[in-house]
Amino acid sequence: MLHHVKLIHATKSRKLVGKKIVLAIPGSIAAVECVKLARELIRHGAEVHAVMSENATKIIHPYAMEFATGNPVVTEITGFIEHVELAGDHENKADLILVCPATANTIGKIACGIDDTPVTTVVTTAFAHTPVMIAPAMHSSMYEHPIVVENIEKLKELGVEFIGPRFEEGKAKVASIDEIVYRVIKKLHRKDLAGKRVLITAGATREYIDPIRYITNASSGKMGMAIAEEADFRGAEVTLIKTQGSVPSFVENQIEVETVEEMLEAIENELEAKKYDIVVLTAAVSDFRVKEKAGVKIKSGKPLTLELEPTPKIIDRVKELQPDVFLVGFKAETEMNEGELIEAAREQIERAGSDLVVANTLKAFGSEENEVILVGREFVKKLPRMSKRELAGRLLDETARLLTS
Repeated sequence: MLHHVKLIHATKSRKLVGKKIVLAIPGSIAAVECVKLARELIRHGAEVHAVMSENATKIIHPYAMEFATGNPVVTEITGFIEHVELAGDHENKADLILVCPATANTIGKIACGIDDTPVTTVVTTAFAHTPVMIAPAMHSSMYEHPIVVENIEKLKELGVEFIGPRFEEGKAKVASIDEIVYRVIKKLHRKDLAGKRVLITAGATREYIDPIRYITNASSGKMGMAIAEEADFRGAEVTLIKTQGSVPSFVENQIEVETVEEMLEAIENELEAKKYDIVVLTAAVSDFRVKEKAGVKIKSGKPLTLELEPTPKIIDRVKELQPDVFLVGFKAETEMNEGELIEAAREQIERAGSDLVVANTLKAFGSEENEVILVGREFVKKLPRMSKRELAGRLLDETARLLTS
């Protein structure tokens, strides 16, 4: 690995460490995104090898991909049988072939087993034993062509995964780099939560004063989103109940709510409809709501007194509906020392039946990092300060351990 590549290797996560990815680049104008894409995969720990069709080299120079990956770029198949070296069935083969950005022409060739470019030859070589993912990019009328649609469906039936596209400005544009990286991580991640169904709440609820004003809090939803995506990577079937205004997520099954009542209703509907293995309640739920919400906008410029009443305790309802579910609660307090925080977490365990409580101060709201104490029924673990992504992983490690113990 070249020095400049080492500098960025695994700086964002170690999710792809030890994974070899072939980035197979056909001749789409969106190939200009491949330098950024390769670098982002490397930041999550991947080793990336670029393979380019002749038309791709007319859009982006092989030197750019050589710089981006730190590896020689394959632009033709020679006596070194590059396709077999990268994608043959041997111990040093690639873990994934990512065709990006895929043209209608390349998709058609792959579907028909034609391999007349380095890109299609590598895919044909890998097809029987290595995952193939395709991120299409073309004009929308091409994408909607019945033969292209048929080719995509044929490849999906053969196990090829498609990422995107995004429909903008009359084009089926290549998926965002963030989405592609997310899907690649999900594809290659260990699946220790496969077969588990997980329900997660995230974000800050809103309690309306009048039609346009509301009471809320500073939660961004970052923690809940990180846990939902981590569970998704690990093979769980994830449902994310998030509040309006929370940070976006690539988790497929999302339910958006605003108020405590809406969140409680969504949770009750889910727990009554399906058997869940794990429920994680990270949402910062309002403890109070306005007793009488105004039907019209309250006039400004005059003093206003609001009477507040307590909202329902969502966490208390979970075990009533599914007594055997593994329940993870969050306890956020200010002005408490460590011992008092642990005691407050234990009170939640007693009252709501939580199996694990993540106890923290409110310093974490909106930030990228967190410092928490994990409180279980029979243990207390203080974790060092870490990113919310790392904490999501540690939390699910602990959850998986307790579920199997």
